[in-house]
Amino acid sequence: MPDAERLLAAYDREVRHAELTSPEPGQHLTTDPPLTRATGGRRGFVSGPPDLGVTGPVLDALIARQTAFFAARGEEFEWKTRSHDRPADLPERLLAAGFTAEDPETVLVAPLGQVGAIAVPPPPAGEVVVREAAGHDDLLRIATLSAAVFGSDEAAVASDLLARARADPGTTTHVVAEADGRFVAASRLELVPGTSFAGLWGGATLPAWRGRGLYRALVARRVEAARTRGVAYLQVDALPTSRPILERLGFTPVTGTTPYVWRPVSRSTGSRTA
Repeated sequence: MPDAERLLAAYDREVRHAELTSPEPGQHLTTDPPLTRATGGRRGFVSGPPDLGVTGPVLDALIARQTAFFAARGEEFEWKTRSHDRPADLPERLLAAGFTAEDPETVLVAPLGQVGAIAVPPPPAGEVVVREAAGHDDLLRIATLSAAVFGSDEAAVASDLLARARADPGTTTHVVAEADGRFVAASRLELVPGTSFAGLWGGATLPAWRGRGLYRALVARRVEAARTRGVAYLQVDALPTSRPILERLGFTPVTGTTPYVWRPVSRSTGSRTA
């Protein structure tokens, strides 16, 4: 079996199965076979096996049940698709049901033992420290960084980070780059419970600090953290800007992924919430 196929099979067998059985901290799972729904997180989430086993009107009815479920909750939700999933027309049926496609990404997987030593460039002008975050204050500083980079609600991000930290069984490691007492970049490593995988997630960097090697430095620090935690495989959902870097480090593209998001209609405006 070619390496990409073997890695994809491991990803489907372990990571996809964990989506259906292991909720993130603070989430609650319910099922509408063959789907599993997660509520209680940043937004709702729907996931299923690589082959849903339904097509045509039966698939449309399955989609309609999910929108009705989340509409009753007044909650937006994400249906994450992969490009090798079946049926192949699921994305167009989601669009027809009122979903919006977010940016497509590439799923890359690497056996940890095959990730080569990562040569990190010298720190940018001024001293930069790359380290694991620790404690309440560091999470608040990550929220400040996220608000500056993405324009998000700092208080809401801080509340979410703190709630997740309280519920976390030790599966999440935040890694930050700090310069002059300020966080200038941050990302995280998440162990996938019950599997040999960990995911590299996040990646917020202040605009003035981009293109200076911090992405590679944060990857290197998370690879080091993964080695100490007994991880066998690393997985990344990568945008086009980071995919070439990861491939040079030993990651293999195995499939594509696109989130489709459904938002409830606002009672006051009659339009979908932003």
